[in-house]
Amino acid sequence: MVDKNILNGKKHIHMIGIGGSGMYPLAQILHSQGYLLTGSDNNETETLDAVRKMGIKVFMGQAAENIEGADLIVYSAAIMADNPELVAAKASGADVIERSDLLGIVTGWYDNAICISGTHGKTTASSMTTQILMEEGVDLSCVIGGKLKAIGGSGRAGQSDVMVCESCEFVDTFLKLSPDIAVILNVDADHLDYFGTLENIIKSFRKFASMASKCLVVNGDDENTLTAVDGLDKRIVTFGFGEDNDYSARITAKKGLRTDFELYVKGEKQGDYSIFVPGEHNVLNALASIAAVREVGVSYDGIRKGLAEFRGAMRRFEKIDEIDGITIVDDYAHHPNELAATLMAAKGLDFERVIAVFQPFTYSRTEILMEDFVTALSIADVCVLTDIFGSREKNTHGIYTEMLGDKIDGCVYFKTPHEIVDQQTAEQKDKNFAQVIDYLFENAKEGDLIMTLGCGDAYKIAKRLAKKLRQARGE
Repeated sequence: MVDKNILNGKKHIHMIGIGGSGMYPLAQILHSQGYLLTGSDNNETETLDAVRKMGIKVFMGQAAENIEGADLIVYSAAIMADNPELVAAKASGADVIERSDLLGIVTGWYDNAICISGTHGKTTASSMTTQILMEEGVDLSCVIGGKLKAIGGSGRAGQSDVMVCESCEFVDTFLKLSPDIAVILNVDADHLDYFGTLENIIKSFRKFASMASKCLVVNGDDENTLTAVDGLDKRIVTFGFGEDNDYSARITAKKGLRTDFELYVKGEKQGDYSIFVPGEHNVLNALASIAAVREVGVSYDGIRKGLAEFRGAMRRFEKIDEIDGITIVDDYAHHPNELAATLMAAKGLDFERVIAVFQPFTYSRTEILMEDFVTALSIADVCVLTDIFGSREKNTHGIYTEMLGDKIDGCVYFKTPHEIVDQQTAEQKDKNFAQVIDYLFENAKEGDLIMTLGCGDAYKIAKRLAKKLRQARGE
């Protein structure tokens, strides 16, 4: 257990991997509190430019001498144990803390920490909630898992007592937080390589819910969520399409990316609202955001304006380009339920065909949820698969793309020798992506919606395809 007072008396904090999406918001908050910060990273990014504009010294590349003078060193989970700065930090006698532990401490600084959890939708709901609070004029702090244009990145440091924190269940990270208002969007079987069973996931969400100091905001339509909070001695606020929820919605119109709905509060119609991100699942995200911000006193006018201004977080149904009637969109969906919701939303739009380009992520998830992936990806008119992105895993499962592809009618994939796939080299991935891009370039037609899907780097396919289509036009 990390000492909650570890920051007491600290002046100089060094952050290894300061340009990461999870580290940058913490750097903003710590900087606003007057700490002297330094950091290091291996790649130049727009985020590092933003860090430097705050007056924070950034070292390119990681070396033992970079931590000199620091009395606290923070590192992200992506930093390997043999990283020279981390090795030097542990030998220095200074305190060393992992990013998620620090985030847990920081959430305890706020009297109204809105911690948004769920197997799916966390980034969108966190971004929606942030957008609403911004439109209301609340000077909030936030840490979200994607980039939001309204705040120019993945985080913000404010002076109010309100914080929005995306709260991830993977390896029980969210159990380190200090939620005042704990939001649970949904609970599904995911990260089974860690949790093992759905029952263990539900238990973990129950622990998270039990930590809320003020109230729980939960999906009253979701059976697993209700099981997780059943019997807890907490004030519970429910949202969903069911009329018995505290906050419910009735969809009145859908056109393009816009969905109109009536909001009901305890059964009474409150007003008419619109969102500009597609799909019924995003109406649920909106309801969760509405319920959460009402707990900190946001007006319904502020909610209406915030939802109308929200155009999605990056990598959440993000439009990349439109060329000759071919629309290219990228989305982070990587679990079968997310894929199904996203593809159903896409099918409800005005396109001739929906082409799903999916990068399976991890061998264990692909194996365990194989049949669910088949069902979800079959919603698309055409499914194109890349090789599996192993990420943190070795392929001890003997799972390959063709095992999924052969179960989906008309699925397109490019078979790579197994011994080459297992090496997971950048050169092989680039070759596989090039095969997919060539297929899409040759077969896409006016009226198509091409969606790259996955939590790895499938977005590169979308951007490279758009570039190739524009080059073909002489642009």
